[in-house]
Amino acid sequence: MRIHHRAGRSGFLFFSFFLISAVAYGQAVESKGAKTFLWKIQSQTAKVYLLGSIHLLKKDFYPLNPKIEEAFDQSELIAVEANLSGSRQLDLQKLMDRALYGEDDSLEKHVSPETFDLIRQKAVSWGLPMPLIAKQKPWFLGLMFTSVEFLRLGYDPAHGIDQYFLTKASDRKKILEMEGLDEQINLLSNMSDPDQELFILLALKDAATRSREVEAIVRAWNTGDVPGIERILTKNVREDQRLASMYRILIDDRNKRMASTVEEFLKTRGTYFVILGAGHLVGENGIVGILRKNGYTVEQM
Repeated sequence: MRIHHRAGRSGFLFFSFFLISAVAYGQAVESKGAKTFLWKIQSQTAKVYLLGSIHLLKKDFYPLNPKIEEAFDQSELIAVEANLSGSRQLDLQKLMDRALYGEDDSLEKHVSPETFDLIRQKAVSWGLPMPLIAKQKPWFLGLMFTSVEFLRLGYDPAHGIDQYFLTKASDRKKILEMEGLDEQINLLSNMSDPDQELFILLALKDAATRSREVEAIVRAWNTGDVPGIERILTKNVREDQRLASMYRILIDDRNKRMASTVEEFLKTRGTYFVILGAGHLVGENGIVGILRKNGYTVEQM
């Protein structure tokens, strides 16, 4: 079974690296008749609850729908993309080796002059020193800019659904990682220069536009509106086909791997509570769609 049992811990960066299904605000809506972003898949020997997560939230988002809490309580194991609650620290030296250019290299050599100027403007507006910024690779700058922007708007991974359930599971349930931080760092740092440039351009998106998208995401999430979430999260790709390659690397390819892991869970015995970014569950190439294509009955709860 392709599962990493290592625990990991880092700052807020890795909760925002998709730039989709990232944040929401407000209070979760409880409606007995409404659907949630929770699915149930059952085999002859195992049961998997699959929850679409919002990685960064405001504190007043809770409580969650009782259906979600009940599914968690019934599960013996919890699986997340990366466990940031464990005792093991992220290898900062390894991260810096991947995030920074070498002595004779710099950001300006890897992005267009227009993109570099946008980065410079952002750095100046936040009072960040350009000599430091110029040594950072676009994927890492994209994470930093996005994460700081969300924190400035009041969204915090400490209140994200992943962290909420990881805290509840501590010392109560076995925690599995679908990927782990090392794998996520490798995924981002191995992107081509053009894809990394597109990644940071998305991160530099206007805060007002991002806030409107957040509001739409949370409304759709609260009512289990799968087509609504899909429309919001694929908007950038529909408007700019250059993003298709990056979307495939960060979403579609990972969906295939994580769907395969869910299928492995279903071959065992037990009840699993799997928490993955909501963007990974929607659409034809989403995990729910893949499982249905492979013959599983997937029930939205």
